[in-house]
Amino acid sequence: MNPLFVIVGASGVGKTTLMNLLKTRHQFAVAYEQHIERPFQKLFKQDAKYALANQIDYLLMRAEQERDLRNSGAPALMDGGLDLDFYGFTRLFHHRGWLSAAEFDLCRRLHHLTRQSLPPPDLIIHLQANEQTIRQRLASRNRINIASSEDAELLDGYVMKWLSQIPPSKILQLDVSQESINFPVSIPIILDKIRAIHGKS
Repeated sequence: MNPLFVIVGASGVGKTTLMNLLKTRHQFAVAYEQHIERPFQKLFKQDAKYALANQIDYLLMRAEQERDLRNSGAPALMDGGLDLDFYGFTRLFHHRGWLSAAEFDLCRRLHHLTRQSLPPPDLIIHLQANEQTIRQRLASRNRINIASSEDAELLDGYVMKWLSQIPPSKILQLDVSQESINFPVSIPIILDKIRAIHGKS
């Protein structure tokens, strides 16, 4: 089974950009968030009644991606992931009132069941940045943004609470606030960590 490395953090922190850069430096199988392709994402942006359908779709899609990546024949990189979609975005949407308590619990049950059937990631790369950096990056990208720059601190709090339950050896935390979008400092650190893990797998 191939090792799986996931990149997590607030919307706009640079997860997709970092993954695109990493895959030019190493032969990775990759899986993206698929904002444009998801059937409920645009609908949810227009009407909150689609929040549950959107989250169920994302949780299922992320579980399917993990399964496929584990069997892909190469070490795998995932932009976001099953756990970020639940512990981060599903909790955020519940807090915002877009998911009821019963709807949130449905997502919780789905996440719990799917995670039981899939091994957890071998490494969680947690990107953090200050609010100004995130605001600038969100404004510059051409995609549907459900979470805003104002949600970044709240979302990162949910992520930190989730990561507090994970062994520290499984987490690589990087503050990229002062780093250019080419990530010249972070990429060598990440690749060294991945090589160390992949060499043991």
